[in-house]
Amino acid sequence: MPSSRAKKRILGTCCVALLLVLGAGQLGPQVFGGGNGRSGPAGGGQQTLPTTVDDFFHPGTQPNPDAGAFAPVQPGGNCSFCHGFYSMEMPKTYAEPYDGWVNSLMAQSARDPIWQAALTIANQDAAGAGEFCIRCHAPGAWLAGKSITGDLSEFGPIDFDGISCHFCHRMVDPVYQEGVSPPEDLSILAALDFPPDGHAGNAQFVIDPADVRRSSRDVAVNYHEPAPIIFSQFHRESASCAACHDVSNPVYVRQRDGSYALGPLGQPHPTGHQHDMMPEQRTYSEWLFSDFADGGVHFPDGRFGGAHPTGIMQSCHDCHMPKRFEGGCAFTKSDPGLDFHPDFSQHHFAGANTWVLGAILDEYGAGPTGMNQQSVADAHGRTAELLRNAADVDLSVEQDLLKVRVTNWSGHKLPTGYPEGRRMWLNVRFFGENGTLIHEYGAYDYRTATLTTGDTKVYEAELGITDDIAEQVGLPAGKSFHLVLNNEVLFDNRIPPVGFTNAAFQEIRAAPVNYTYEDGQHWDDTEYAVPAGAAEAVVTLYYQTTTREYIEFLRDANVTDDRGQNAYDLWVAHGRSAPLDMSTVSIDLDAGEMILGDLNGDGSVNVFDLLILLDQWGPCPRPEDCPADLNGDGQVNVFDLLILLDQWG
Repeated sequence: MPSSRAKKRILGTCCVALLLVLGAGQLGPQVFGGGNGRSGPAGGGQQTLPTTVDDFFHPGTQPNPDAGAFAPVQPGGNCSFCHGFYSMEMPKTYAEPYDGWVNSLMAQSARDPIWQAALTIANQDAAGAGEFCIRCHAPGAWLAGKSITGDLSEFGPIDFDGISCHFCHRMVDPVYQEGVSPPEDLSILAALDFPPDGHAGNAQFVIDPADVRRSSRDVAVNYHEPAPIIFSQFHRESASCAACHDVSNPVYVRQRDGSYALGPLGQPHPTGHQHDMMPEQRTYSEWLFSDFADGGVHFPDGRFGGAHPTGIMQSCHDCHMPKRFEGGCAFTKSDPGLDFHPDFSQHHFAGANTWVLGAILDEYGAGPTGMNQQSVADAHGRTAELLRNAADVDLSVEQDLLKVRVTNWSGHKLPTGYPEGRRMWLNVRFFGENGTLIHEYGAYDYRTATLTTGDTKVYEAELGITDDIAEQVGLPAGKSFHLVLNNEVLFDNRIPPVGFTNAAFQEIRAAPVNYTYEDGQHWDDTEYAVPAGAAEAVVTLYYQTTTREYIEFLRDANVTDDRGQNAYDLWVAHGRSAPLDMSTVSIDLDAGEMILGDLNGDGSVNVFDLLILLDQWGPCPRPEDCPADLNGDGQVNVFDLLILLDQWG
């Protein structure tokens, strides 16, 4: 489990955390799931919650437009002169910090058309709610006091630079560590009117009020004079990601029975603890209570790691900022002996958004965004690689059932984050001897962006509105995409990470709901009936960033401006968020039926297979390491022995 300091980050002085979790369906030829349902459009009979920006108040550094008291956060383009465009490699690798950052949604977070459309709806649903959203998506503008209206009306061009280099490299660890944190941090934390008190999430970031940059390395030569650069261990830790990747809705107060009800409006949340609020996402918490945070997970195949020196992945940085032999600035190219590092973290920040960068480039152009067609294509390629590294799919056949196992190798739930339209699903196709398609589960129509959900496994989370809130705001109760109004988790069968335990995830309010995972289980099994005459099964695990149901909600629920229609038009123009194939595997069904228990592949189940089974006896956390786990329960034990003996001969 995490260290006491790590637990302090996530638990603070109070209790738990939160996320969206739910599941449905049983393993069998037919599994349940499906896309999120559309909610009624805003306007008409809908009432806006009479909230104010005070309802969304959180501790940490507060906005201060006085440049004399708080140095303004600079746009990322200011860093490009020394930290970008210096690679001499052909083709260009975009390994420089600026080049990687500018082609990520960290840089483009405020230009994201999906977020802008959702921001408008958030303000329609609860007055001033967007102020909380802007805090993470455009922190420079928020710190300058430009989000008091909750919308983008006060923004200038540079305010759309998202999470800039200058912002991240001025962050202060909110938990002071004697002998570890820079001494300057102590006075900064002591001077805060509203210290975060150890809480990691909900945008409770602390920023150095002076233009003092922080680096994850001791910098030998400071080319930024007169701005100082100091070493910060915090910038090596996943906790530096927590502020914006562990989010709760402060309008709701958790009740004793675990439900969420409206708190007193017009004032901050009564406890201020994010784990007493309705969860929006819990990515950092999921990582914190995984084996990645507790010693790391070793990947002999090198996935995620780039040039990682050990292959043991621990922090968010290890996967999302993979390491390579590189220098940190342009001067290292003129003097290779100056500042090259074998484990320099690339600033690519690859995530799971497969299409929005291209839409942003189309809408804003190369000048404001700093991107071009090739750099966007490269960024999308890195996203695809990350997603494909995140899961393995394994197949086995027993009698007339095909079992599909999806194993999560990411450091959090798969998929993670705010649900939006994000989902994974299994597409299973059975072919006859002549290659003719006999049957298909989980079919997807690319023309209409419609998934057949009733006959396959869909991994997703669904949120909803309870009857009392629905009556108050004039919307239907049940499944809903209204982020600010949702106050219950209806479904979440997303696959937990390595090291998952039900007790820990319940503690952080991220336990499965209406679905079951055993302690230690970071995979999920689904069985499909093999149709008569099938000779081969081909299984594809698909991921989709933005479903048709969600984008239509953004279009139809927006009655304030054209951002919903704009997001929809861009979605259509960019392939309707075409699903990404994370993994495709196949199995010969005849062979699959014949070789059950034939562990050495000699065509017979005999004493040699028995010896293999006995050698693998015991727990089996990685299915690919234990072919003797014939029933797929994560253990090689007497039940597998009985299966093998039944197939003897």
